[in-house]
Amino acid sequence: MAHPAESPGLDRLLGELRALEGLAQSWDDSARMGAKAQAEAIDALNAEAFRRLIRALKDKPGFGPALAEAAQDEVVYAVLRRHGILKPSLFERVEAALETVRPMLATHGGNAEVAAVEGNRADIRFLGACDGCPASQLTFYAGVKKAIQDQVPEITEVRQAKSLGGGGADTVHFTSPFANVPGGPWLTALTLKELPDGSTRFLELDGHAIILSRQGDQVTCFKNACAHMGLEMTDGDLANGILTCPYHGFRYALESGECLTAPEVQLQPHTVRVIGNRIEVRIQR
Repeated sequence: MAHPAESPGLDRLLGELRALEGLAQSWDDSARMGAKAQAEAIDALNAEAFRRLIRALKDKPGFGPALAEAAQDEVVYAVLRRHGILKPSLFERVEAALETVRPMLATHGGNAEVAAVEGNRADIRFLGACDGCPASQLTFYAGVKKAIQDQVPEITEVRQAKSLGGGGADTVHFTSPFANVPGGPWLTALTLKELPDGSTRFLELDGHAIILSRQGDQVTCFKNACAHMGLEMTDGDLANGILTCPYHGFRYALESGECLTAPEVQLQPHTVRVIGNRIEVRIQR
């Protein structure tokens, strides 16, 4: 008994289209332009047919649910998306925003993925060298979070998801790829002598309350504001690189800015660099 042929998947169909497009690269200009014009005319014809079909059926009982069910098929969804019949999902728009910063992450051996999109919140997970990098909080705030909120205004909360482990220990860069993004001026905060290994200083710089901390060769800088209610933590308890907010007990690891009490929030980082013996900070506004 003969079996019906298996329907081709989206990857196969797209692969065949790309192969045909590749063939045209060897044609002369007139043939290539003619083939392109024909393809565009067929595309326009299909798009108009879909639009008329949707208009004719949209008021029929049960049409909306039926279309949504049909769009679960990857091929149907891809074609309807191409012709604008279906709008991109919130997840796709967040993914597109993340794609704009991936080239910069890649320059430091890192990457990021959309872990979840729920309501007005997006969870982003760092991969590769960005996973566990001491500069990951700056990368998150100045790069990932900004790109998503600029391009997808419906997303009002962007959180850093817990990593899957592994990281990129051999390729970790201690400077965020976003550290050189144009911003405010570099301001001298302290000298290395004024911030000995294992110490933390609370100070005001250019009208901004900041926290400077040093662990070995690593210097971090954060806004002096608890992620819970934005209160300054100058009088908080400090032990073994962990700062506890004096008001509601939120605990922060000053090596990374991670909140140990509520992992979904972090301290806001400022860009920091060491030039000779000078510790310089660029305030992230």
